[in-house]
Amino acid sequence: MTSPFTDRLANAARTMEDVLASLFDESRRDDRPERLTAAMRHAVLAGGKRLRPFLVIETARLFGIEGRAVLYAAAAIELIHCYSLVHDDLPSMDDDDLRRGQPTVHRAFDEATAILVGDALQTLAFRLLGNPDSGLTPDVALELVALLAQASGGEGMVGGQMLDLAAEGRFSETGQPLDLAEGDIAQLQAMKTGALIRCAVEMGARLGKADANERQALTDYGTALGQAFQIADDLLDAEADALTVGKATGKDAARGKATLVGLWGVERARAHLADLIACADAALAPFGERAALLRETAVFVGNRRN
Repeated sequence: MTSPFTDRLANAARTMEDVLASLFDESRRDDRPERLTAAMRHAVLAGGKRLRPFLVIETARLFGIEGRAVLYAAAAIELIHCYSLVHDDLPSMDDDDLRRGQPTVHRAFDEATAILVGDALQTLAFRLLGNPDSGLTPDVALELVALLAQASGGEGMVGGQMLDLAAEGRFSETGQPLDLAEGDIAQLQAMKTGALIRCAVEMGARLGKADANERQALTDYGTALGQAFQIADDLLDAEADALTVGKATGKDAARGKATLVGLWGVERARAHLADLIACADAALAPFGERAALLRETAVFVGNRRN
């Protein structure tokens, strides 16, 4: 059963798939090694909801902005996301064999290739934002680069991943998982997962030339949405099966990962998830009915099954 929201989400995913596929088109002449290109395609063109680019597109559309520049920005953040998944799946990180229902890059190719794929996808993301053909004006491109770099680097996603590894006990003398407090877990997750989701909304707001108050409202929305996404993901890991999710489940508890689901239990985590969806909805109040689709996105994130 479809709805205007699911149709828009699916249409955005198809559009993004076309944009991303064009980056690896066999007719393109460049000096990229064939094996690297094949592995990059494997990492990027494996389907998925394309939620982060969807957030860029729909937040920009909130202000009536569409077109090539928006799609380049949306593709850039999806490339960063895909790179992060390739590296997260490595044996030295989360050691996963399955991603989006297919073998992870290091399984389909090899570990060294997977590392280089992540490196190449990250740099390609910033190359897109700096591309003169993107339609982005220099001042907007510069701000988008800064937003994406902060969200994906040591202050954001990469820093969160380091905190996640530390929480597993990787760097402690005993090797035992750390007993993190609620605030520490929330900070870890806000960096590892939430920062890139918030960034997608902030990039859309910048493309839409939102004023200071509008940008703050959308930042608040993106923050709540990122937190909700992580809790929903942790609930899926605890309760769903690998066939439904498209990746291994039940690994958080086995590894001693620090999650709010593990700290609180499923019932309290679900209640907090509902509160976050309500916070995301409230943040959009200044936009009225114009933000209906973004409100539905928050509900979708809270109810997702894969």
